[in-house]
Amino acid sequence: MNDSEFNVLADQMLDRIEAALDRCDADIDCARSGDGVLEIEFDDGGKIVVNRHGAAQEIWVAARSGGFHFRWDGAVWRDTRDASELTAALARLVSAQSGAAVSFD
Repeated sequence: MNDSEFNVLADQMLDRIEAALDRCDADIDCARSGDGVLEIEFDDGGKIVVNRHGAAQEIWVAARSGGFHFRWDGAVWRDTRDASELTAALARLVSAQSGAAVSFD
């Protein structure tokens, strides 16, 4: 995949995440803080940062529980360590940090 294709796919995923969080009932603030960076803020001051990393062609997630790298497998974004899907992993992370059930379906 070339850089342009990566940027389109990554931005589509960031848009999807942002839209889902805007619709959810959890008390979460979600905003873009730069080109390809999405910050998810919680009441306790905690954050999860989701960003595209062009050099590696990955989407990176930084959360309290650690850092995660997701690579496009041709159909979905998969964790480079355990092959979990990005939205499922992010739902777990956001739910754990917010205390409310969050889904990206």
